[in-house]
This record gives sequence, structure tokens and C-alpha cells, in this order.
Amino acid sequence: MKTIKLLFALILAVAMTACVEDKVYEGPSSIDGVTIAPEAPTSFDDIVVTTTVSGLQEVTSATLVYVIDGKVTKSTMAGDGKTFTATIPAQPDKTKITYYVVIENEAGYTSTSKEFEVTVGDKPSDYTKLVLNELYGAADTDEGKYIELYNKGDDPIKLKDVIIRKDEGDAWTGLADEVVMPHSYFTIVGAKGTTPRGISTGFSAKKSVLIELVAPNGTVIDKFQRGEKADGWGNQSLTNNKKTWSRCPDGTGKFMIAEGTLGAKNPDTGEEDPTVVQ
Repeated sequence: MKTIKLLFALILAVAMTACVEDKVYEGPSSIDGVTIAPEAPTSFDDIVVTTTVSGLQEVTSATLVYVIDGKVTKSTMAGDGKTFTATIPAQPDKTKITYYVVIENEAGYTSTSKEFEVTVGDKPSDYTKLVLNELYGAADTDEGKYIELYNKGDDPIKLKDVIIRKDEGDAWTGLADEVVMPHSYFTIVGAKGTTPRGISTGFSAKKSVLIELVAPNGTVIDKFQRGEKADGWGNQSLTNNKKTWSRCPDGTGKFMIAEGTLGAKNPDTGEEDPTVVQ
């Protein structure tokens, strides 16, 4: 009988020890790291937040919490049990973002990371990389005439306060939301106010003309000149060019007569135009 009682006591002790050990291992998950990519976001970047988690308990939810101008947004993070990610959409330049991660596990514990902060910061636009790339003034109506810009650099260029002058008068000014992405095109379609963002004056394919591209600081960064001013721009009659004047190749070549490629790659070569001042 003593042997049976001893055996029962031993079994009970082992069971109780197992229960105690199980309780010891229950606890909050550990948030081992929180990172963002890119580390220095610009207004053109979505921000990917990644967190790594460890612990014996299975994670049941991972939440990214971020605050912009006092507005709190919660975003469910996707992951494989150890690594979770969520995205903060691209925000305007100089936006301050505060963010942290909340983890819940199957034991009912909640873990919260420390609070992080990042400020969106754009690189200054390099206007030396912005050029006049293609000009077309031979359309039957003013709606079809256009001027194309090209960014030959590796970073976006903001067009706010960039000016296009025609015949020494301002004809178009860029707005805050207008941007030319790297190695990309920006087209200004329409003349004489025929389109909402067209140039404000006419543009003829058979008269002398001066088109200047001006940076926000007033520096002329590129120009297209056909013919001479004489007693006034537009007073000199020239051969009607029914095609375009295009830089061949894009961004760096001379202005040549070529088939139009609105918003797309120019041909590598074209026909010389002796009336264009290069």
C-alpha cells in the first residue's frame, strides 16, 4: 500500500512540475527588430516596414501603427510567423511619420515595439538634367501642338515654378504636382489655351521662334531657336516643317527634323535643319 501511495505521489509531482514548466514558457513574444526600406524615403517612395519576432508562442497578429499629422492608421502586417511586413504609402516631402509595431501571440500576450520616427525628404531637383526634347507646331489645330521635356538624370525633377518662355514671354509654368521621373518624358500639349495645361501662346512650324526652358531660379537651362528675331519673333517666314524638331538621340542630340514620338523615345537620327540654331 505504501508503494502505491508513493507511486501516486511521484506521478502527481511530475504532473505538477510539467504544468509549472508549461506556465514558465508562456509569455510575450520578443520584437527583435523594426526596419524600413528605403531608410531615407522620398515623396516618391512607399515605405516598407519589416519586423522580426521570436518566442515559443505562435504569433496571432502583427500590426503596424503609424501617425501622420495626428491621424492614426493601423495596418495588418503579413508574414511567415517570424518576419512581418506592411507598407506606408508615399507621403509628401517633409512629412513626419511616427510608427511602431504591435504583436499578439496565442497565449494572449501583447508586445509593443518602441516608437520610431522618419521624415520624408526629397533630393533637390537637378535642373541641369532637364531639356527640351521634342517640339511640334504643324498640327492642323492648336490642340495637337506640343512641347516635350525629358529628364536625362537619375532622380525625379519637380516642375514647380519651371517656366517655358516663347518669344521672350512666359507661356507656361509648372505646378507642384508635376514631376518628370528619371529618363522619362513630360508633354505639354496644346497651344493658345486650347487645353488646360497647354502653352498660352501660338506655336508655328513656319516662322522664326525662340523657346526657352527656365529653372525656378531664373536660369535658362535649355533653348530651341529657329531663325532670327529680326524686328520681332515670328516675323520671319521659313519652310513649313510638317514633322517635329526632336533631339536625336533623346536628351543629348541636336534638334533634327523627325517623325513625332510624343511621350516616347526619339529616333537616333533625323534630317538636319539649317534654320535651327544649335
